[in-house]
Amino acid sequence: MVIPGYDPEDIDDALESHMDEGEIEELLTRDELESYRAGNASLIDLLDAQEIRTLLEEKGVSLDAHEDTA
Repeated sequence: MVIPGYDPEDIDDALESHMDEGEIEELLTRDELESYRAGNASLIDLLDAQEIRTLLEEKGVSLDAHEDTA
């Protein structure tokens, strides 16, 4: 069963939505880009946690866990 938000394609889509045009090409090597475009690897396979964190922080995406204050 696929859980929304945890499917690699969902995560890739979410990351891509925060990236500028051409940014994927800047982050990945030629071999990684070919693998990504062929569907053999996802961004979470190719980027490490710190690269993803840095990318999202630069885009102003909050990485803090949301707390229920009700």
